[in-house]
Amino acid sequence: MLRPARAPEGGSAPGVLWIHGGGYITGMARMVYMSRALPLVKKYGAVVVSPEYRLAKKAPYPAALNDCYSALLWLRDSAGALGVDSGRLMVGGESAGGGLAAAICILARQRGEVNIAFQMPLYPMLDDRDTASSADNHGIVWNTRLNHIGWRAYLGGIYGGDVPATAAPARETCYRGLPPAYTFVGKREPFYCETAAYIENLRRAGVEADIDVYDSGMHAFDMLAPWRGVSRRAAREFERRFLYAAENYRAEQTKRAEGAKTVRKEE
Repeated sequence: MLRPARAPEGGSAPGVLWIHGGGYITGMARMVYMSRALPLVKKYGAVVVSPEYRLAKKAPYPAALNDCYSALLWLRDSAGALGVDSGRLMVGGESAGGGLAAAICILARQRGEVNIAFQMPLYPMLDDRDTASSADNHGIVWNTRLNHIGWRAYLGGIYGGDVPATAAPARETCYRGLPPAYTFVGKREPFYCETAAYIENLRRAGVEADIDVYDSGMHAFDMLAPWRGVSRRAAREFERRFLYAAENYRAEQTKRAEGAKTVRKEE
């Protein structure tokens, strides 16, 4: 967990569940220190929880999802002690972590136990089926071969079968009631198509959702090449979008949450 050295002025902090990537088969919670979440603590006073979820080679779906959802419930229940505003709970992550963030939003809507104010699934791993950008992709960081390995491990016995949307959020057919979203992605990377489709589906359902597309073919370019101009631009815009969300979106916790109903503060 990452907390600001000083409590933010003007009230409680946004609480962010930030989920690491790694194609569901690798990675660790400490990756948060090289992620977009770290500046949210240092610059804007957010409290960030990064769960050490079980990886797919040891425990396939729904283990990782359950671990991350449990962490979100802990963040909600611990909000007062952590100085977190429970009406400003957010979820985000990179790659597979972005996929898990989107899946948590779907699961939270299904269960009605917790409301999420905003989602930030960056270049998320959402679709277990090949898309126009993930098929025949030969990227160095992530490519078609690795994508198949990751999904096969994560889905286990349901791979290639009837896959639920909480496992592969691209399978979702109803996007109403999901939290507002922001993401960015490289236009030549494997997850471009599924990321763009996710945002478009949210918009069609009346959910506020935005995407920035950058001229890059490197998956996770902002983390792996942070010195590049395109990475710096992506980081600046991400922080601007987070700050806007922190100032404008709320999703109050109720005894039983009826979907993730997010409202602007002025409403």
